[in-house]
Amino acid sequence: MDKLKKQMDFLMEIDKLKNIFRQSLLSVDNRRENDAEHSWHLCMYAVVLEEYAPEGTDLLRAIKMMLVHDLVEIYAGDTYLYDVKGNETKAQRESEAAEKLYAILDKEQCEELKGYWLEFERNDTPEAKFANSLDRLQPIMLNYITRGEKWLVNHVTKAQVIERGSKLTKDAHPALRKFVLDILDESVEKGYLLP
Repeated sequence: MDKLKKQMDFLMEIDKLKNIFRQSLLSVDNRRENDAEHSWHLCMYAVVLEEYAPEGTDLLRAIKMMLVHDLVEIYAGDTYLYDVKGNETKAQRESEAAEKLYAILDKEQCEELKGYWLEFERNDTPEAKFANSLDRLQPIMLNYITRGEKWLVNHVTKAQVIERGSKLTKDAHPALRKFVLDILDESVEKGYLLP
């Protein structure tokens, strides 16, 4: 099988991302966001909020990470951030999914794209820290704009959001961190989020 055929097979396989639904609701029609929409939205967050990236961040590299970071969910499924039991097996399921998915590509591209996913998971570069902080910010904003519907139905507390969003609260630019903490305080005041 030639390289182009493998690339096309991979591109058709990742079309399945559009059928992986997250817990976050969209701001307009109250349906659940799919992983493809989430990945696109994250990339737009990166472009618009680039000034808040760590100094020296390669924006294109961060965007590539955001585009591939949830592809493993095609096989592993989406794990809700606040699902304690599901998160116990998430790393193993996603690792197995990465091996299966990226193996569709030729060795060089397999290693490149899997490398972006691993870098995102390790969260140890400026690009990964920026990508991870935006990955935590975006669902917070969707929960806020939808009046906390998914937070409330799942009995999520402010402390849980801060703990599970630690990549945002720990690694994000101070202005983003303050903005999020203010949004969480406001969400509690408005009854969108449990204290």
